[in-house]
Amino acid sequence: MTTSLADHLRSLPDESLAALLQLRPDLVVPVPADISALATRAQSRVSVARALDGLDQFTLQILDAARLTRDPADGTTATEAVLAMATSGPRPPAPTTVRGAVDRLRALFLLYGPEHALSVVESVDEVSPYPAGLGRPAAELDGRAAALCADPAKLRRTLLAAPPSARAILDRLAAGPPVGSVPPGALQAPPIGEEDQLPPNPVNGGVPTGSPVRWLVEHRLLVPVSAGTVELPREVGLLLRRDSGPLGPLRTSPPPVSAAPREPKAVDSAGAGQTMEVVRHTEGLLEQLAAEPAAVLRSGGIGVRDLRRLARTGGLDEPTTALLIEVAYAAGLLGELELPGVTTNRYGADQQVLPAAGYEVWRAASLAQRWEQLARAWLTMTRQVGLVGQRDDRDRPITALSAEAERASAPLSRRAVLGVLADLEPATAPTVDEVLALLDWRSPRRSRGREAAHREVLAEAAQLGVTGLGALTSYGRLLLADVTRTDDGAADPLGLHLEADSDEPSTAARALDALLPAPVDHFLMQADLTLVVPGPPEPALAAELDAVAELESAGGASVHRVTTASVRRALDAGYSADDLHALFRRRSRTPVPQSLTYLVDDVARRHGGLRAGSAGAYLRSDDEALLSEVCADRRLESLALRRLAPTVLVSPYQVGRLLGALRDAGYAPVPEDATGAAVLSRPKTRRAAARVSVGTRTLDPLAAPRVPMPRLLGVVEQIRRGDAAARAARRAPAAVRGGGRGATGPAPVQGHSDALAVLQQAVRDKALVWVGYVDAHGATASRLVKPVSIGAGYLRAEDERTEMLHTFALHRITAAVRAD
Repeated sequence: MTTSLADHLRSLPDESLAALLQLRPDLVVPVPADISALATRAQSRVSVARALDGLDQFTLQILDAARLTRDPADGTTATEAVLAMATSGPRPPAPTTVRGAVDRLRALFLLYGPEHALSVVESVDEVSPYPAGLGRPAAELDGRAAALCADPAKLRRTLLAAPPSARAILDRLAAGPPVGSVPPGALQAPPIGEEDQLPPNPVNGGVPTGSPVRWLVEHRLLVPVSAGTVELPREVGLLLRRDSGPLGPLRTSPPPVSAAPREPKAVDSAGAGQTMEVVRHTEGLLEQLAAEPAAVLRSGGIGVRDLRRLARTGGLDEPTTALLIEVAYAAGLLGELELPGVTTNRYGADQQVLPAAGYEVWRAASLAQRWEQLARAWLTMTRQVGLVGQRDDRDRPITALSAEAERASAPLSRRAVLGVLADLEPATAPTVDEVLALLDWRSPRRSRGREAAHREVLAEAAQLGVTGLGALTSYGRLLLADVTRTDDGAADPLGLHLEADSDEPSTAARALDALLPAPVDHFLMQADLTLVVPGPPEPALAAELDAVAELESAGGASVHRVTTASVRRALDAGYSADDLHALFRRRSRTPVPQSLTYLVDDVARRHGGLRAGSAGAYLRSDDEALLSEVCADRRLESLALRRLAPTVLVSPYQVGRLLGALRDAGYAPVPEDATGAAVLSRPKTRRAAARVSVGTRTLDPLAAPRVPMPRLLGVVEQIRRGDAAARAARRAPAAVRGGGRGATGPAPVQGHSDALAVLQQAVRDKALVWVGYVDAHGATASRLVKPVSIGAGYLRAEDERTEMLHTFALHRITAAVRAD
């Protein structure tokens, strides 16, 4: 069969071979050496399985029809035979539709040959052993079952005599698959005398029939194939399908969606609002991890207690928190940091999870660009977040960022689900069951057994704002098209401009920007010292608000409050009272209340009145009365302060404890260095090493790269050259193949000097020569080359197949014969 397919491939033009490689890109990785290698790879089990995974239900049924109509003599079928079987059901499809499916199978070379003698690729039977869900012919299973199936009248009478419980088993197996498992002892007959004592079975009309499976086996309607396994013969399955057709119900088009399209503007608005929430919650989680990093477990991942702490502080549930953490990690915003020294945390690990070096860059980007980075990472990450919180095979909980949640098929599931939504009319919101039904028709082999993962994809897409009101948003459609885009390379065959304009916002980000409210650079100051930001703040405004105010409520319009502690924090960070007054006047669109001016001036007047240093720690002030007040304050007795001079106090404790106690008592000390200059206290931020977002990867990490057509034509040319060289090598002279000894009969024995003479003449004539030589392992080999030069004990020659220059040691050459 391999040779036949290889001969068929050789007869095709280069364009047809390039089209095959484009439809099945896995065949070109690595490039086959010749046509025979290409044919062998095209029939391999792995490659055939990948090709079958991309076929819809109807095309797979037509392939099953080709398998069922094969001639037992030569194993071929015809298009007319496939058409006759496909149209024999109660609702036959149009002949043109059937022929279109056959053409798709022939384009993929799952079927090959002329229409009157189509052959099925061998590995199809290995990948899918039961065509159309039917079992093997009775002749292959059991002789007595074959005899029953050979008598159609007797077979019908036996089926009519089957008890209702046995008939239910037959109907179940006839729908496919045709094999079933039975409990131990179900096929054994009861002891003599006990069969009449069986209780009446109401399912069988009150007749005590015993085991229905045993009844079917005894009447040859089921055949035991192994211990505890029975199989339904193909003839019985076809008879049971007489009402639905031999292939079962045929559906040429995907199932319809009953939901009417929604208003596109409402869908986009709902999704855009959710994107703002996703970015805000993600930023909040990253800030929490910056303030208190999460410990990494010995087995990897974040512990359950840390996940609950983050969820509780952020006002989220645990599944949503796990999703945002996984997406942020995949986007390169989170990373692990090694703890210094040998000290381990409470979990026994020596790593912590905290924001990575790229977090500041992400935070300074626009809201749409920040969301796009998260959404791209979600689309391409090989993580199934729905597994977090479940238990693995060893009954251990699966934690966030742990290796147990890794699933290579996760990007395929997201692409399949979102692809279903993208192919519908815009703003159409199908139900979950309708989406699963569409997936089952579009790619039944891939969707089988992944229903739970597909449901999780729909829920996560809604949480991340990719969908709104159950429909795919317009910007989500653009993002999916951008991630799954495949360029044929016609305009740029060498791929020189793939990274051009990488800093420009994508079409999805621009579309989302148009839906989001414009960032604001101002706030509204109110008399109760609250700042109302009427929209998403600009990055510069957000940084200033973090320094001078406390966040009270977030959302589309956030509310911040100026307090004594926030003003003191701003002064500690380097702001002066004049800077704060100027900031409030510049940013506020309403008059600054007089109470705020008094608050800033009062805190600034007291700020820095005390100076703290290390002695342990010292405290100095030009105000002697203030130092006397501190010494007399009973709340500070634990500091053991003592006066060294009228303006200096010292404490045996470190300056950090001194500053904290003074501030708790209502004072406003400022630390200073050895020169007396005030030390600005900004929070120290630790960052993990920079990481690259997985959003730069392809959506299918297991997919072979898509090669443009010009390159494929070059690959085809290389394969044909290799095939010609391989066929020519089989016709090489016997003296070259055997190192001077023919395969049969006497052959001329060529001396070393004669071989050198042939090579020297070939250099002058620029002729092709068959060279026989002994390689480094002592094995004889032959190669068709064009000698270039001889000297210094070496022959330099150009390989005709690969167009590469090779060097042969002259003492290893055994023979040389001109190709002509």
